[in-house]
Amino acid sequence: MTTSVWKSEPRQTVQARFPDGRTLEAAVGTPVETYVQAYGDDTVPVVAALVDGELRELSYALRRDAVVEPVLLSHSDGVRIYRRSLSFLLVAAIEELFPGTKVVIDHSLPFGGYFCRLLGRDPFTQEELEGVEARMREIVVENARISKERVPIEEALAIFRQRGDADKVQLFSRRRKDYLILYRLHDFQDYFHGYMLPSTGYLKYFALYASDQGFVLQYPRRHWPTELRPYIEYPRLHAVFSEYSDWLARLGVEDVGCLNEAIEHRRVQEIVLVSEAFHEGRIAQIARDVVERRDTVRLVLIAGPSASGKTTFSKRLSIQLLAHGLQPFPLALDNYFVDREDTPRDEKGEYDFEVLEALDLTLFNQQLLALMTGQEVTLPEFDFHAGVRRQGATVQLDPDHVIVLEGIHGLNPNLVRAIPRERTYRIFVSALTQLNIDRHNRVPTTDTRLIRRIVRDARSRGYSAEQTLERWESVRRGEKRHIFPYQEHADVMFNSALVYELSVLKPLVEPLLLQVDHNSPRRVEIKRLLAFLEWFTPCTSDLVPDNSLLREFIGGSILRDYTPSR
Repeated sequence: MTTSVWKSEPRQTVQARFPDGRTLEAAVGTPVETYVQAYGDDTVPVVAALVDGELRELSYALRRDAVVEPVLLSHSDGVRIYRRSLSFLLVAAIEELFPGTKVVIDHSLPFGGYFCRLLGRDPFTQEELEGVEARMREIVVENARISKERVPIEEALAIFRQRGDADKVQLFSRRRKDYLILYRLHDFQDYFHGYMLPSTGYLKYFALYASDQGFVLQYPRRHWPTELRPYIEYPRLHAVFSEYSDWLARLGVEDVGCLNEAIEHRRVQEIVLVSEAFHEGRIAQIARDVVERRDTVRLVLIAGPSASGKTTFSKRLSIQLLAHGLQPFPLALDNYFVDREDTPRDEKGEYDFEVLEALDLTLFNQQLLALMTGQEVTLPEFDFHAGVRRQGATVQLDPDHVIVLEGIHGLNPNLVRAIPRERTYRIFVSALTQLNIDRHNRVPTTDTRLIRRIVRDARSRGYSAEQTLERWESVRRGEKRHIFPYQEHADVMFNSALVYELSVLKPLVEPLLLQVDHNSPRRVEIKRLLAFLEWFTPCTSDLVPDNSLLREFIGGSILRDYTPSR
């Protein structure tokens, strides 16, 4: 077979091929934003694009033919870009109206929002907050450009020193690269970890609300990309965050820069020990609360999302209960699964083991009542290989026994609908907050849990980082359906986050992430995780106590095989 070759002039255009087969052509150097706008599908806002599989900002100039896949506000990467850009708009508007005011973007809220607070001054009055929101909306209507600049590190440090941003100076003074990417909105420059929108006109969906000791910046959730969810107060969650902020202040470690400095100056052992003491004190406090209700409480229910440390927490709580004179009786919820053939199926026709109906609730409640009243009960034992429930051990509890049950549905009132509310004590366990990079750049607690899980899955299950990431979206979907809606039903919340943990996890997770093939469909997520881990100075795991919740993920836990005696 012969082919013809002929002389041609260099093309002055490039082509963008979209997933539906459409191809658009424009001059070399045309921003991706222009192609996306011409593409014309604006059902859900497009906030970025995958260009030949690499995540790119809409301002990215296309200089060669490429496959372009729009990233929507309803995508996880898209909503991160939107929230980050909205935070920049907030900070810039506050700087315009109240020069020198330091705002902290503190933690996220379940309905879609950030709790923010001010440093060195009283919270905004309602009138001031309305003024900030009004200025933000003016800048949105203006469609002001958000530009990206590569700045020499010394020049960037000078900007932050002049502005009094000590957190950024401390963090970036240890940066190995000789430059920093800053974003500019009007005359305000700042660092944000990750990509931005090209202009403020995209930021139409937000609201500001006054809150206790601060305010809330509300943004859309990815599953409702063009609307704001109802505003809900979460008093228990807010109390946990306030407690954690107090812990960080007492440790003198309020951001990643402070932690890195502590590691380099060999103060990390103290930070580890005090952090673990905070955990132990909180677990002891919860145990005392259960003991004080011993005349009524016979059932302790523990629930929380994946990689929260629930297993280690339940064992440490059991030890504290023993120390206070109560005998914990661990009960496995998994043994109450209905037979495989009776298991409900999901929308894909596959067995759904996460729904409440996958459990024999009638038997479960009958046996709970019998156990709590001192009757002899023959417990079930589920054979996961055969998919059937068999007969297990026969037990009888004494008055000093308290049943401890850990499971995904622990906070759902329908799990124990036959048990009087006063007979139960519900605990929500999660890594509820995390040390942030600086005042404007959060480390999502979801990322902390994901990194914990990658390390644990590789060590104990033989999974690659890619395999864990493939399962993560399904795991998160189950959490949103079965756990988070009930978290405020808890009698108490336990924050399992440890201020130092990402420095310990970094040298363990990085090799696992780097092993993923660069052509993997998970490469965007891999690059994102590796990029934010760069900010952490690594720390040896030798300093982690053998009963720490962190040992559940990195190995070496003295509690791994511990079960309270019956």
